[in-house]
Amino acid sequence: MHLQENTVSSDLIYEGPIFTITHDKAELENGRTAIRDVLHHNGGVCVIPVTENNEIFLVRQFRYPFHTVTREVPAGKLEKGEDHAECGRRELLEETGCTCSEYIYLGEMFPTPAYNTEITYMYLAKGLKFSSQNLDPDEFLDVERISLAEAVKQVMDGTIRDGKTQIAILKAARILGI
Repeated sequence: MHLQENTVSSDLIYEGPIFTITHDKAELENGRTAIRDVLHHNGGVCVIPVTENNEIFLVRQFRYPFHTVTREVPAGKLEKGEDHAECGRRELLEETGCTCSEYIYLGEMFPTPAYNTEITYMYLAKGLKFSSQNLDPDEFLDVERISLAEAVKQVMDGTIRDGKTQIAILKAARILGI
């Protein structure tokens, strides 16, 4: 079948708490085989909280693979079988101390589809109510407030580099007419 690959074999290479890696052999449409290393991930959720003044909250946190601090929308990993809407609400509260009265689904994205099964589900949160953060014991982050218009500029000039954050900001700006 055109644009289809069929798994011939799959060997487990690594199984950890966040992801699993398999080393697969796939049959191509021309009958040949190719090796496909696949990182299997339960997925994640991100939420862009927007105030009544069209300001958003970003979190600043250290990202070990890049050894740098990034600015991102609140986000988290899905547990196996967890509902992504509930995961997003939980992460919003944990990271920013916010709950919301309006929760709009923005769709999903494949962060790195060439080798990774992760799906990131995106939400827009409005009607924010504030309480206090409830970070995980090994989670360290700062929350900052920025106008959505400024965030769009920072996406476009490369200041905001995280992919899910870029997409969430641009989608929110489009929906809100910013």
